[in-house]
Amino acid sequence: MNSTVNTHYPLAKGRRKIKWGRVTPYLFIFPWLFGLFAFTLGPLLFSLVVSFFDWPIVGQSHFIGFGNYIEMFTADPLFWTSLEVTVRFAALFVPLNLIIALGLAMLLHHNRRGKAFFRTVFYLPSVISGVALAMIWAWVYSGEYGILNYFLSLLGIQGPDWLNSSTWAPVSIVIASLWGQGTMMLIFLAGLKNIPQELFEAASIDGAGSVHKFLRITLPMLSPTLLFNLIMTIISAFQQLTLSLVLTGGGPLHKTYFYAMYTYENAFKYSRMGYSAANAWFMFIIVLVLTLLVFKSSSAWVYYEGEVKKNKGA
Repeated sequence: MNSTVNTHYPLAKGRRKIKWGRVTPYLFIFPWLFGLFAFTLGPLLFSLVVSFFDWPIVGQSHFIGFGNYIEMFTADPLFWTSLEVTVRFAALFVPLNLIIALGLAMLLHHNRRGKAFFRTVFYLPSVISGVALAMIWAWVYSGEYGILNYFLSLLGIQGPDWLNSSTWAPVSIVIASLWGQGTMMLIFLAGLKNIPQELFEAASIDGAGSVHKFLRITLPMLSPTLLFNLIMTIISAFQQLTLSLVLTGGGPLHKTYFYAMYTYENAFKYSRMGYSAANAWFMFIIVLVLTLLVFKSSSAWVYYEGEVKKNKGA
């Protein structure tokens, strides 16, 4: 009888070990799964439900169906104003952001002297708090004691009141938004380092110039990185809030009243959580459609070396 127990005990112990071995990987990913459902998917789905309610911060909520969406499209002029301001901002911010980040990355890629220093200097603004960065730009743009108007006065130019001018305030926000190029610059720099140098050497032997190398080698080989940065820049453009909130408060004359500020004020200034959730979901749809369009067009301008090799092999 004792021999029977001793024979089966190691088997039971082994089964217990196998069972724990299956559970252990899920224990490691449990914190991430908890964060995903509790802080991302959960609030996302909850906001979709809230968008169909008249949901004040304090008080009773009432189901109104598509009432928030109907009001947004038909009875709220600020919706169209904020959307127009955001689209105009994105039309300037997206190309300038990509061009400047790529230019800085190419400067760091080709110039070896002081590369580590300049990489740190260019990246540093991207780790500064958005509010702190806005306060710095408020000092730069000040019409009375701003450093920008001081330098313009040295050239004999009377600088405008940047943040209180309906003409210059949107431009000021665009320029301030372009300051944090560090992350995108490093992504472009990593992409540049992955381009085989043999391609440039072969092009030099064939007599190709710098412009020809950039257009025929650098851009095609960098196009997957460009695709990623383009999508991230579009998302960032439609989420612009901090600079306009701190610098101009959406003024003057709603010229810097971005869609994100419109959504924020509906929620926390006017206590209309349901209406704000409907605003946020419309923004999500806009960004989703633009992202899908970019992905759809990527087949015409994004070059993947692996796909070319596969097609040649076929």
